[in-house]
Amino acid sequence: MARPREFNEDDVVAKALHRFWAAGYSATSIHDLVEATGISRGSLYGAFGDKHTLFLRALDSYCAGTIAAVHGDLDGDEAGAAARLGAHMRHVADSCGDSRNGCFLAKSSAELAASDPEVALRAEQMYGTYEEVLVTCLTQAQAAGDLDGRHDPHALAALLLITVRGMDALGRARRGRDFMRQVADLSLAFLN
Repeated sequence: MARPREFNEDDVVAKALHRFWAAGYSATSIHDLVEATGISRGSLYGAFGDKHTLFLRALDSYCAGTIAAVHGDLDGDEAGAAARLGAHMRHVADSCGDSRNGCFLAKSSAELAASDPEVALRAEQMYGTYEEVLVTCLTQAQAAGDLDGRHDPHALAALLLITVRGMDALGRARRGRDFMRQVADLSLAFLN
């Protein structure tokens, strides 16, 4: 009879995510993961198979949390769409201005997407979902008359997504919250 697991897989994934986030995939060894998660090498292999599988689980967890937060910021009715969009962009500005870690997906994509099709696919899916949520919110704001309706919401969503990713990169380069707020406000002003 197999022994029951003495750890919570979600907790292990969360601890591994933080380790991968801090050091990157290549610089994180199995020893580092054992140390970060507090479980043995055998338990780690038994539960997750290998380092790459654990990394993908961590990346999936991060992407799911990010998309849930984006939906939380942007989902709603037409009447409040423009306000939700503004609040979301300011939220991104504040988080990028305070973070030196940056986006885990962006860091992982920069390191691995060119050589790892599974990471590339996850990046494509997550950014695609993010963009579609932006499109929906922008379309609602245009329908409510709160944003200029002459611009294609898909093009505007792409522009905002690029702005968000740029703020992330500049945040890691130590650009502060005030700068990020200016970028967010300017990007929102462009929509009118």
